[in-house]
Amino acid sequence: MGIFSKIKDAIFGHKAQAAPAPAPVQAAPEAAPAPVAPVEVKPTAIDAVDVAVILDNMVDVKGVPSNWRSSIVDLMKLLDIDSSLAHRKELATELGYTGDKDDSATMNIWLHKEVMKQLAANGGVVPAGLAD
Repeated sequence: MGIFSKIKDAIFGHKAQAAPAPAPVQAAPEAAPAPVAPVEVKPTAIDAVDVAVILDNMVDVKGVPSNWRSSIVDLMKLLDIDSSLAHRKELATELGYTGDKDDSATMNIWLHKEVMKQLAANGGVVPAGLAD
């Protein structure tokens, strides 16, 4: 599992399993049995996930200040994901960063924006300006 997947799963949670098909309703004994058509179970679409609400709630629950709206380090710490430079470099590689990974300030800014873009692309509602 990649680092972005860990971030996404920590925010979005795990997808609910599709519910099993309901049992066919039996007709009353005096009525002739009606043929029962097979029921196809389709997974339901996941509603958009409000990223800011989830992360702000996490800040409240943990009771620790976080600057997750602008800091990739704070975002990762909030989600209990290793935020070390080595881990951030690995995330940068995973997301296609082509800049100098030794310029951590520039990489961190790019990482934060790219993570927000990817969350939005995967069904997250990201506050305006965070994915621009």
